[in-house]
Amino acid sequence: MATSRCQYRTVSPYPRLLAMVLLALAAAGACVPAQAQIGSDRYSSIVVEAGSGRVLESANPDALRHPASLTKLMTLYMVFEALRDRRITLDQYVPISENAASMAPSKLGLLPSSRITVDQAILGLVTKSANDAASALGEMLGGSEDRFAQMMTLRARALGMTHTTFANASGLPDPNNLTTARDMAVLARRLISGFPGYYKYFSTPSFVWQRHVIANHDHMLQEYPGADGMKTGYTRDSGYNLVTSAMRGGVRLVGVVLGAAGAAERDAHMITLLDQGYGQLDVPTARALPAVSHALITSVQAAPVERPLGERPFPRARTTIAVSWAVQVGTHPTEREARSAAAAAKRAADDGSVHVEPVSVKHKIVWRAQVTGLSQADAKAACSVLARRRTPCIVIRIDPRQVASR
Repeated sequence: MATSRCQYRTVSPYPRLLAMVLLALAAAGACVPAQAQIGSDRYSSIVVEAGSGRVLESANPDALRHPASLTKLMTLYMVFEALRDRRITLDQYVPISENAASMAPSKLGLLPSSRITVDQAILGLVTKSANDAASALGEMLGGSEDRFAQMMTLRARALGMTHTTFANASGLPDPNNLTTARDMAVLARRLISGFPGYYKYFSTPSFVWQRHVIANHDHMLQEYPGADGMKTGYTRDSGYNLVTSAMRGGVRLVGVVLGAAGAAERDAHMITLLDQGYGQLDVPTARALPAVSHALITSVQAAPVERPLGERPFPRARTTIAVSWAVQVGTHPTEREARSAAAAAKRAADDGSVHVEPVSVKHKIVWRAQVTGLSQADAKAACSVLARRRTPCIVIRIDPRQVASR
């Protein structure tokens, strides 16, 4: 098994600055990966060269993890295979059952007895990570979602995903929905090589659904030069997951990050891992990097040694959810303003993750600013601080079922 010599964990109260530090070190050829969730038993990652499958970086690549909405990559593989074999067509209608319509968000809000096209369902999966559309596709291809999950698992094993088991088409929480970083890299490579025509769906920036513009949850498409797809995922038990494929200098890499503490951390970590991978292959990075101080460089510490697969119990679904609150600090005309407002709210909360999303109001797109991942007490305290600053703020309770998204 190929593993990287560079297995580190970072400790810093300044994650964005540290990410730049690590990017600079990677560009210089230093063996220092990006920040990952501190003290987490659910973190793992891998970077591979897509053409050969050669592993360039890895940490806990064979440890069992919950895939969350990365499950939809397998659902899409099954859909693309059916399209290739002409068992279905893009303009074919997908019936919406009561079961599919009842799926927890993220969803398109499909109604029982309605229908959408296969093309619309695919777009719903790659942009909004729609659980109702995923369930409907599974029922159409498998007769039932349970049967489709069995088909997914069998096909995954045939592809070489030796540790993966799927329990549904969406990635909604189930203790039997399990995968590894290495298996997800295998699936990503198979999607790229097997369906070059359909792979373009993953680079869709947005699509219009019932007069609403739905933006792609995958910010790597905008943030990383050369990134042209894959998928994000999140549940409370999985943490923040991401698969990214990027092409630079004629070289395609696939990166997988599982179990990050937040979306921003996940994306920053992926950026650095990919840059390190390209650095190993002497493919230059596409950004100028700032000078860094020796004091910041010394904040990097070695990670614990990876345990063999058999010594690590796979993660179980928790029955108690301690953090399920957010604060919302208004809607804003631009994404930049929304991020600024959310960042200020995060500083007031001293915790959580910045989250912005586009919403349609009177046929106009505005941006909602939130800080997610807070306790109820922290959310209320943050709004109290912001109220004293005359900043509009509301406390939101996050439904724990509203997962398998982002």
